[in-house]
Amino acid sequence: MKLYRFSPIDDETELKKAIEHIHFSCYQLCKQSFGKYLPNAGNIGVFCHYEDEYKTLTKIREKLTEPSDNFNQKYFRLHKSIIIPAKDDILETTYTHLYVRKPDPYRHHVGDLDFYLESEEYVELKRSLLDGKEIKGARVFERPDLDMIELYDPDIDALGYVSTKKMTETVRTKQQTLASKQ
Repeated sequence: MKLYRFSPIDDETELKKAIEHIHFSCYQLCKQSFGKYLPNAGNIGVFCHYEDEYKTLTKIREKLTEPSDNFNQKYFRLHKSIIIPAKDDILETTYTHLYVRKPDPYRHHVGDLDFYLESEEYVELKRSLLDGKEIKGARVFERPDLDMIELYDPDIDALGYVSTKKMTETVRTKQQTLASKQ
């Protein structure tokens, strides 16, 4: 019995199928919660469920992305952006950064991606959720080090996150700056 939709991912072709699935699933989450699609931050993550899968995907990621000396770096800039063509009402989307998450056999998700809002819109959305407004499939992410809203649905095996554009750029820049200093 296969517990996870894509895992274990064994090659670049399977990775691309998983990325496409994450992309369209997260856009579904976004539309479900907000009735529209938010701007995409350009990074996508693939979640591993097995140690061997993580080793394989790390090798594939190393081939697809720029190297880094920072062993803690999460986002890696792709040599060649991944472009997902438009489909139905979802516009063409370009991904510039990829990450591969270490194995977590207790979570079934295939991966995640980030959307963003302008700062004022994000603050208003977050405040409304903290004040008790219910938005289907949206909740404040419970990590003090990350100011994000999580998009979820138990029937969808991907997660979306919403933050400010500045935050997504800061996280990337901070990690790339740390990498260049080492």
